[in-house]
Amino acid sequence: MPDFDLEYDYLKSHPRAIVAGVDEAGRGPWAGPVVASAAVLNIDKLPPDLLSGLDDSKKLTAIRRDALFTALQKCGAATIGVGLADVQEIDTLNILKATYLAMARAIDDLGQQVDLALVDGNRVPPLPCAVTTVIKGDGKSLSIAAASVIAKVTRDRLMAGLAATFPGYGWETNMGYGTAKHQDAIARLGVTVHHRRSFAPIKAALNAAGP
Repeated sequence: MPDFDLEYDYLKSHPRAIVAGVDEAGRGPWAGPVVASAAVLNIDKLPPDLLSGLDDSKKLTAIRRDALFTALQKCGAATIGVGLADVQEIDTLNILKATYLAMARAIDDLGQQVDLALVDGNRVPPLPCAVTTVIKGDGKSLSIAAASVIAKVTRDRLMAGLAATFPGYGWETNMGYGTAKHQDAIARLGVTVHHRRSFAPIKAALNAAGP
């Protein structure tokens, strides 16, 4: 389970520092934006249900993620920032650079100067602060776990909204990933404005459809 050890390690030598956990959701899907979140936690005021319940969002049920999302928004012990990069930015920049852009926007959305970002993964994004990468960080750092939940729930809700406008692709359940239902829908209904044209399966679908 995640804890606050990584944050404490930095705060020991930088007692007034602001440490944010950063994570993203949606690098792999064929459709929709990539979403990032940054979370700064006041560990001394964080409610017990969040201390014990926060974890890698992929390990949590949708109901549990939604409950934690709401608790983080209401607890008064978490400052949350959210940023996204849209499909056009993904296709122009590539998905990795678009993810970095979303992370930078999430940091900016916090509305405060961040001294250190604990970023899930092993690649260092260009952020306006010091960065420490943490492999499988959403299972190690409470700050990253909080960001993981916020990013995942935010993106899932965005995809459910897009699904209402573009029915048939199953985005409300597959979140834009390349499931069999999604592939079949592309073959029947075509490629939408929300599909990532730089991704190989979408390129193939467009080529198959012809001019």
